[in-house]
Amino acid sequence: MKQYDMLRDAPGKSLFFFALPMILGNLFQQFYNMVDSVIVGQCVGEDALAAVGASYSLTTVFIMIAIGGGIGASVITSQYLGAKEYGKMKTSIYTALISFAVVSIVLGIFGFIMCGHILRGLNTPGNILADAVLYLRIYFTGLPFLFMYNVLSSVFNALGNSRTPLYLLIFSSILNVFLDLFMVLVLGMGVAGVAVATVAAQGLSAVISFLLLMRTLGGEAYGCGEEAEKRCCYSIRMLGSMVRIAIPSMVQQSIVSIGMLLVQSVVNGFGSSVLAGYTSGIRIESICIVPMIATGNAVSTFTAQNLGAGDAMRVRKGYRTAYGIVLGFGVLILAVLTAFHGQIIASFLGEDNGAAAFATGDAYLLFMRFFFLFIGMKAITDGVLKGAGDVFVFTLANLINLGIRVFISFRFAGIWGVEAVWYAVPMGWIANFVISFLWYLTGRWSRRKII
Repeated sequence: MKQYDMLRDAPGKSLFFFALPMILGNLFQQFYNMVDSVIVGQCVGEDALAAVGASYSLTTVFIMIAIGGGIGASVITSQYLGAKEYGKMKTSIYTALISFAVVSIVLGIFGFIMCGHILRGLNTPGNILADAVLYLRIYFTGLPFLFMYNVLSSVFNALGNSRTPLYLLIFSSILNVFLDLFMVLVLGMGVAGVAVATVAAQGLSAVISFLLLMRTLGGEAYGCGEEAEKRCCYSIRMLGSMVRIAIPSMVQQSIVSIGMLLVQSVVNGFGSSVLAGYTSGIRIESICIVPMIATGNAVSTFTAQNLGAGDAMRVRKGYRTAYGIVLGFGVLILAVLTAFHGQIIASFLGEDNGAAAFATGDAYLLFMRFFFLFIGMKAITDGVLKGAGDVFVFTLANLINLGIRVFISFRFAGIWGVEAVWYAVPMGWIANFVISFLWYLTGRWSRRKII
């Protein structure tokens, strides 16, 4: 696959072909997350599927913190790359890795201790609570590896290299599937086996990713002279710049995930069968939004590099081009879900599972299939703001998105049933897009200075 230059090649081609490896990589990542659910749903049972689903929302909170941290690191790194200040670029990378390694250890300890209390506070059904706690404690034991894997992927993307994370995700996904099958079918470990497989696969990928990054930074492309190497240690000033971008993003990402936990507490109140169906639906949703989020991340890197090079007009051209990309993905998703929604949900649920689980998951997909374009529009607009380091309005828009989803779910679940949970989703996406787009039109993002 040709490596396109975001500073010189046609914006449409550079965005699409930079996003494509991220899309494929994230699809593989979602694939093995989905395999976790398929294996436990088909081979262990409906309650095991519900337990993994209850755990998934909590683990997402912590991964979103990692992604928010990666955003802070990637924006600074991309802007130094665009300005060709390679010594400072390396320092920013090392500063990010050291800082977030410490954060991940603290969060892992917190999650291990508190996961049971959190699940009980979210009204997790009693028949799945023990399995959910077991899954989470294994997960949090390996959180530093999972956390750093996501940060390292953000760094590679910031360097304009979205292929290395793709190759590592393919490796990790295939390894995870084999470990899932071995631990669940051969060793009979059930939910615990799925958790161990995930931690082992991503942990190994994190180690390999770190070694590859060190080799990349030591190469001639980014300078390897003595003066540059002396800079590559740790910078409090750069950490402060990252924190100014990362903290709002981490707060936004984690609060949105916490909001989704609160939304799941509404679903929990309808019982484990409905939760199993909802779990199936959101697993498919997580796959459908992959190309939208990847395109938004590509726009973010494109924006950061071109603003670092002083070319705001090229950013605007790339942003307009990105609409065509997300429109194409939206039409494709609509067609696939219209044709195969029933078969997709059935792949998660064994023959012995109840009709309520299937009906819930199928209804979720049938409704959501029309609205994935809106998260694409939101993602590319937020991508410009993130790439520029203009995170206040971006954060505010996402929090309003969250507020709408939580309010609608809690206020109307008693009237509309569990369907209120997914009726709220496109309302939040559209409000988020409108707010971010109106701020984009002001052009103030193009005048921000970070480096």
